[in-house]
Amino acid sequence: MTNVPPKGPPRGGLSPQEREQLNSLETQEWLDSLAYVLANAGDDRAAHLLEELDHYAYFHGAPILFKQNTPYINTIDVEAQPEYPGNLELERKIRNAVRWNAVVMVLRANKRAEGIGGHLATYASSTELYEVGFNHFFRGHGAGVNRDLIFFQGHASPGIYARSFLEGRFSEAQMNNFRRELSPDGPGLSSYPHPWLMPHYWEFPTVSMGLGPIQAIYQARYIKYLENRGLKARGDAKVWAFLGDGEMDEPQSVGALRFAAYENLDNIVFVLNANLQRLDGPVRANSKVIQEFEALFRGAGWNVIKVVWDSKWDELLAKDYNGAIVKRFEALVDGESQRYAAFGGKELREKFFNTPELQSLIEGWTDADLELLNRGGHDVKKVFAAYDAAVKHQGQPTVIIARTVKGYGLGETAQARNVAHQVKKLDFHAMKDLRDLLELPLTDEQVEHLDYYNPGPDSPEIRYMLECRAALGGFVPERIVEYPRPSVPTGEFYEEFAAGSKGRAVSTTMAAVQIMSKLLRDKEIGKYIVPIVPDEARTFGMDALVPRIGIYSPRGQTYTPVDSGSLMVYKEAVNGQMLEEGLTEDGAMSSWIAAATAYANHGVPTIPFYVFYSMFGMQRIGDLVWAAADQRARGFLFGATAGRTTLAGEGLQHQDGNSLLQAYVVPNLKVYDPAFAYELAVIVEAGIQRMYVDNIDEFYYVTIDNENEVQPPMPEDGRSHQEIHDGILKGMYRFQKSGAASDGKGKAKLRAQILASGPAMGAALEAVQKLEAYGVAADVWSVTSYKELHQDALLTQRHNMLHPTEEPRVSYVARQLSQENAPGVLISVSDYVKLGADGLNGHLDRKLWTLGTDGFGRSEDRPELRDFFEVDARYVTLATLYALQREGKIKGDVVAKAIADLGIDPEREAPVLR
Repeated sequence: MTNVPPKGPPRGGLSPQEREQLNSLETQEWLDSLAYVLANAGDDRAAHLLEELDHYAYFHGAPILFKQNTPYINTIDVEAQPEYPGNLELERKIRNAVRWNAVVMVLRANKRAEGIGGHLATYASSTELYEVGFNHFFRGHGAGVNRDLIFFQGHASPGIYARSFLEGRFSEAQMNNFRRELSPDGPGLSSYPHPWLMPHYWEFPTVSMGLGPIQAIYQARYIKYLENRGLKARGDAKVWAFLGDGEMDEPQSVGALRFAAYENLDNIVFVLNANLQRLDGPVRANSKVIQEFEALFRGAGWNVIKVVWDSKWDELLAKDYNGAIVKRFEALVDGESQRYAAFGGKELREKFFNTPELQSLIEGWTDADLELLNRGGHDVKKVFAAYDAAVKHQGQPTVIIARTVKGYGLGETAQARNVAHQVKKLDFHAMKDLRDLLELPLTDEQVEHLDYYNPGPDSPEIRYMLECRAALGGFVPERIVEYPRPSVPTGEFYEEFAAGSKGRAVSTTMAAVQIMSKLLRDKEIGKYIVPIVPDEARTFGMDALVPRIGIYSPRGQTYTPVDSGSLMVYKEAVNGQMLEEGLTEDGAMSSWIAAATAYANHGVPTIPFYVFYSMFGMQRIGDLVWAAADQRARGFLFGATAGRTTLAGEGLQHQDGNSLLQAYVVPNLKVYDPAFAYELAVIVEAGIQRMYVDNIDEFYYVTIDNENEVQPPMPEDGRSHQEIHDGILKGMYRFQKSGAASDGKGKAKLRAQILASGPAMGAALEAVQKLEAYGVAADVWSVTSYKELHQDALLTQRHNMLHPTEEPRVSYVARQLSQENAPGVLISVSDYVKLGADGLNGHLDRKLWTLGTDGFGRSEDRPELRDFFEVDARYVTLATLYALQREGKIKGDVVAKAIADLGIDPEREAPVLR
C-alpha cells in the first residue's frame, strides 16, 4: 500500500465560502479525471481505479460507508440499450387486445355470477413484462433442452388466458366460464394456475404467496443437478419467476436467495413486478421498496437490474447536468409516487418538480406531456434490455425489479388506488375510456355488451403472435407429459424383506434405508432414485449412502474431509446423487417437488425419497405439500422417527401424533403407517409401479419409526403373499389369528379384534397375552392405512346412496371386520391421535373403540410415554375388557379387577388435559 503523501496547506484559515468553493473545485477535478478515464480507458479501468481508491481510503483511516444501493435510476444506461428486435406497433396492438380481453373476461364472470371474483389490477401492471417475454424470450417445448420453466404470478392469470384466447387455444365459451369450471355448458378456466385442474396448460401453482419464488430456485438448481448427473442434456434453459412486491414479505420468498447465489444459479431470472402496492395499499409507503429489494438481493449475491423510469425520463436526465432529478428521485417515497400515478400530470408538476431547478427542466411542458413520464416496467424497450442482460449474465442469479403502476390504464376506479386489487367491476364509462386508451375498433354497443376483441386469425397481429411463438418453440404455458417408463424391480427384488430380519432388531427407518440402498444399486432404475434429507442423514441412518453415491455439490469437493480414509467418509461430488439441503424443510420440500415433477418438466422420471422428522414435515411444509399435489408430483415422503412415543427423550415439539391427519386431507396423497419392513417394501414397490409405470398422478406419505425390533416374515398361514400384499395396499390385513377359540375344555372364549398400526403393534401383540388371562381370544390386524379404509368406505356409502334400489355394496373394511369374519369387540391402538381410526365408526357393524396419543409430548423413555398416553399393552387390555362389558359379555367387577391388576390409576388426569 502506498504511503500517505505529505499534507497540503491547511484549510483552517479559509472562510466557509472559500472552503466550499475549493471543495467544489476539487470535486469537479476528480470527476473530470474519472470522466477522462471512462472516455479513454473504459468502464473496467474506471471501476478498478475506484476500487483502489476505496482500499487506499480504508487502510488510511477514511473508510467509505458501505452502501447496498445504487442510485434510484435504471441499471442499464440508455446508451447501453440494445435495439428492440420486434415490431413495436404490432406488439402494442397485441398488448392492447390482451389487456381488453383480460378485463372483459373478469367483468363477464362477475356479471354472470355476482362475487365470483377475479383480478384486474395485477395483470394491468405487468402486461409489458409478460408480452416482451412471450414475444422474445419464453421458450416452449419445441426448444428441447432449452425450454424455459415459467412461474406466472397467480393473480395475473386473466391476462395469460386472454393471450391464449388470441392464440386460438381457448374458445369464447371457455373464457366466459372463467372461474366456472363446473359449468354445464362446457369446461371453464381455473381461477389461478392449477395444473391439477388444467393439466395440459398450467405447470406451476403460484398463487399461494411465497411458494413460487422458493420452488423456482430449487427447480433451477434441479436442472443443474440433472445436467451434472448426465440425466438431462446440457442446455440454456431458464427459470423465470414473476413475483409481486408485496409477496416478497413472505419468508419463503426470500428464504432461499442466498442458496441461489451460492449455487451460482445463472439459469434463474426473478421478475419482480414492483407496482408498489399489495392487497390493501402501499407496500412501503414511507420508503422505496425497490431500493429495499435491491439491497436485499445484492446482499444475497444476486445480479440486480432495476427498471425504474421509462424512455421519456431519459430526455430530462440527459439535460440534468447537476443531477437535480436524481436527487429528487432519492427523496421520493412510494406513498408520494402512488399519488402521481393516481392523479396525473398536474400533481407531478406541483409536487415533484417543486424547485426552480427542476421546473426549469420541464419548461414548456404541458400536464399532458408530464403524464407521459411513466414507470420503466411499462416501457417495452427498457424491459427488453433488462431481459436481454439477464439471460446473458453468467455466474449469478438475476432479479429484474420493474417499477409499474397497479391497475395501469384502468382509470380513476383502479389505477394506483388502494382498492385496486379488489376491483372486479368497471362501469360503462370506465370501459369506454379503456377502449379509447387502447385504441380498439369497438362500438359503444360492443363496449356495453362487454364484447371480446379478436382481430381474427389472418390479421397481422395474430400472425405475428403465432410466428413469435413458433420461433421460440411453441405455446407457453403448456404442460406436456412425455417420459420413458422405467423398468422397475419386481416382487423378487423385495423377497428379503418378506423373509423378516431373522432375529436382528431393525427399525422401519433402517428398513427404508435398506430399500433405498437396494434401489440405488439396481441397474435399470438406480440412476433415477433421488434421496433427499434436510440435515439429518446420520439421524436416519442414511450416512452409509454418502460414500457410495455422494452428496450433490456443483463445486465438487474442494477440501479433504476430516473423516477422510474412513468407510463413512463425507463425500461431495458434482455428480452426487443425494441432495442434503441443510436445515431448511421448505427448501428440501421444494427440492423434492422439483424431482417429483421432473417426469413432466424434463421427461426424466426421477423418483425422490424425502426423509425428514415426521413432526417437522406436514406441520411445517403443509402448503408446499398442497402445491406438490396441485402440480401432480410423484414420489415418496418418509416421515421418519414417526409416532408420539417412539422418539424417546425429545419432548413436545419433536413427537409426532398428528401428521397422518394432516396428510389425510390431501386428495391424491396416499398415506401409510406400516408396522413391518415387508409392509414398507410392498408399499414402495406398488408406489413406483403406479406412479411411474401406470402413470397415476399420486404421491406417498409413509411413516417410519426408529424403534429397533425383530422384523417378522410375511405371514405363512395358508394365505398367498398376493392376498397379504393386496391387504397392505388396501389398508389392513389379519396379521395374527388367535391360537384357539376355546379354553381347551370346550368352553368358548370371549373374542376380540385388535387393530394396530406402526409402533403400536408391539402393544397389541403383548395385549394378546394379557387377555388370555381373562379368557379372551384376540386376533391382531395390521392397519397400514386408515385413509385407504375410510376413503373406500365413503365411496361405498356414496354408491349405495345414489343407487338405492340395487343390492348395497360392502366396503373392504366392513367385509374384513364383519362379525362373521372377525367376531368379538373391535379395538384399535395407534401412536397417533384417535381421530384417524375413529373415522371408521359408522362404517362397521359395531363400534370401534380407539386408543391414541392425543395431547402434548413429553421428554421421557418409551415405556413411560406409552403409559402416559394410555396406549401400552395394559390399556389395550383394559379397552378390550371394557368393550366386552359394554357388550354385556362380562361384568364390571371383572374390569375393575383388571384395572387393579394392571396397576392403572383410574383417577389420573387424561393426557390430553396435561
